[in-house]
Formats: sequence, structure tokens, C-alpha cells
Amino acid sequence: MNLIGISINHRTSSIEQRESLHLSLDEQREFITKIKNDCLKEGFVVSTCNRTEIFGIPKTSHVNNNFLLNELLSFKNVNNISQENIETFEAENALRHIAQVASGLDSLIIGDSQILSQCKESFRLSVDENFSEATTRKIFDIAIRIGKRAIKETLISQGAVTVSYAAIQVIEKIFANLEKKEALIIGAGETSELAAIHLNSRNIGKITITNRTEEKAGKLAKKVSGSTVKFDEFKKHLHKFDIIISATSSKDYLVSYEDIKSAINLRKGTPIFIMDIAIPRDVDPKVRKIDNVFYNDIDSLNIIVEQNLQKRKHEIPKVHQIIDEEIENFYSWFNTLDIIPTIKSLRSFFESIEHDELNKIRNKVSDEDFLKLEEMTKRLVGRILHNPTIKLRELAENNEDLDKTNIHTSVLKFLFDLENKPLNGKKEN
Repeated sequence: MNLIGISINHRTSSIEQRESLHLSLDEQREFITKIKNDCLKEGFVVSTCNRTEIFGIPKTSHVNNNFLLNELLSFKNVNNISQENIETFEAENALRHIAQVASGLDSLIIGDSQILSQCKESFRLSVDENFSEATTRKIFDIAIRIGKRAIKETLISQGAVTVSYAAIQVIEKIFANLEKKEALIIGAGETSELAAIHLNSRNIGKITITNRTEEKAGKLAKKVSGSTVKFDEFKKHLHKFDIIISATSSKDYLVSYEDIKSAINLRKGTPIFIMDIAIPRDVDPKVRKIDNVFYNDIDSLNIIVEQNLQKRKHEIPKVHQIIDEEIENFYSWFNTLDIIPTIKSLRSFFESIEHDELNKIRNKVSDEDFLKLEEMTKRLVGRILHNPTIKLRELAENNEDLDKTNIHTSVLKFLFDLENKPLNGKKEN
């Protein structure tokens, strides 16, 4: 299989280098048009924050991975990339790499299932831009099936692997139902945003955001259908919240032991769940000594994250097994591509004989008898070709008998002079 590909990714390059080669959706369309004209018969482009990859079938033998790289560097007008920043793939290695990407094995966080959706979008774009033929479409099918099987049949994507998500999973273990719970998010940075989004996706009753910069608090509140409270006033409202998540860059504690003691008294003992995911910490850790206060800091959450990452790593061999199975299936299909024209020519050859012989008696028998003869000859041709067709397919699908398949195919072509016959079985003039 003449599949080639290049990848610049989180293992080979800095974020600045990946940014310089990142392709927006419009750029991907434009770049696909360029490489369709210049070098690839079919293929696809994947570009995310962690990778930009180009794979395809070359138009000529002069097109190789260096050619692809130069096409990309020229398109992006980039010169800060060296060979060390690029991984190159060919044939089965290329197919195996695509499978590892789709399954999340090659992700920055092992098992990241988001990459499967990103691959699907890239495959869809290739189809929309008429950049995919039989081989790449089969690769799409195989890659998506591997990604789905990895999620369904293994634990590679299970368990929280970010602090924000780990915090939400711990909260879910405490509260069976979040619909009647209220949460306060202190801070509006990336970690706070992720926590708010995760809570919102769990249908929590209400989310309130507080931040030194009110504008940022307002934007995040709008994103999660929540409300805001002024930063210099949020301590007055602590007793209203069942869940408090804090992730600011404050150098000092924002919430003291006395603040939480006062809040829990106003709540008459109703529990408060506190997630302090800031470094340095925002909440005085002594609050964990207060009855009905459940306190977790970033260290306890990191332990959960690390445990989940280890569990995912244990699943890697299972995903490799799935990849091996699907790649074997791919080659079983791919190897039949060479014999399909021979089978079609052989069938066409016999059908032309059937057609000629029937024409010879067309006016010598009644219409009713002709129909019977026509049905009989079709069954006869079908039975004659059944075994050769099945045997050739079986040989082709068994990757260990490729030489035998080629010999049998050559013999058929020689015996029936199929090389020079069009599919209607008649030689061209």
C-alpha cells in the first residue's frame, strides 16, 4: 500500500512550532486543493492544538514525505521547523499511526476521546472536498471503528485525568443528584471554566461565579447559564452554597477558617463541599476540621488523576490488540483489490460466450423456450464461476498466501487471455 504521511505533534515540537503549522478549517480546504493538484491522489489532513498531520496516496513515485513537508511549509510560509520536528510514516506504519491517533494512544493525555471526533471531522472534510477514494475511505472506516472499540471494549478513556474533572467526579460521589445544589466558582481562569462547564453538564441547580475582574466572571457565567456575585462580597454568601470550587492565582488564602465556620453555622450543619484546586491554596486547609465540611485540595485530586492515568496505561495492550485485529481486516480487504478486475474480466468473458451462443439460437426456438435456455445458461455460468471466485477471494484475504494469489490470478489471465479484454469480454479493435 503506497500510503505516506507526516506528523508534527506534541511529542516532536513546541507549542509555538505547532501553532505555526496549525491549519484552520478554511486553510485545510485551501491546502487540500493545493495538494490534490500537486501531489496526492487522495488523502486527508488533521490539524488540532496538539498535531498537524497529512496522509495520502502519491500521484507519482517522485512524491514522498519530504515533498509533503515542503508543501506544508510553503503553504504556511514557515521556516522554524526541522526534520527533528517531523515524524514520517509509510505503508503499514502510516496506517498503524492513524489508528493510534484515533484510539487516543498518541494523545497528550492517553485515552483522550476528543481526538476521535476531531478525526471524524477531518475525514468528513476529505469526503466533502472530493479528496477521498476507496482506500482512504476504508482507512476512515477502520480508524473510526478502532476508536469506538477502544472506548467500548477497554477502559482507556475511563476516569478523570484533569484536576477539574476529578473534582467533579468526587463531588458526584458525595451528591447523588446535583439538580437541587448550588455551586460557587471562585476565579474565572481556565481551570475554573473547566470546572464550571463540567458542573453545568451534570445539570447542577445553580452556578455562581465570582472573580476579581467582573467582566471575566460575567463571560463565564453566561457560558454556563449562571450568575455572578461581586468579588468583595462573595464571603457574605458562602452559606448559600453546597459546593465551593476555588481556582485563583491569589498568593494568600481567600477563604479563612472563620469564614467557613460562620457559613456552616448559618447552614445549621448542612454540609459544604470545598474543592481548592489553586496553587497556592485559596482556602485555609484547617476548614477540613469543621464538622460537615468536606475539603479537598489539589494534592488529593492529583492522586486521583495519577491513579486514573495508571489505569489507562494498563489498558494500552488491549487497544494495541484491537489495532492489530482491524489492520489485519484492512489488509484482507486491500489484498482483494488486485483480484477484483480479474474476477470481473473472467465473469465478463463467460457472459459474452453465453450471450453469443444464445443469439445463435434466438430465432430457432420459441420465446418461451428461449427464456428457459437463458435462465439455464445464466445458472450454468454462475455455477462454473462460483468456486474460482470464492477461492481467489479466500486466498487474497489470507495475507500469508499473496504469492499464491498472484500466481493463480496470472494463470487465469493467461488461460482466458484476460489481459487485453475489456469488461464486455470482447477485444478492442
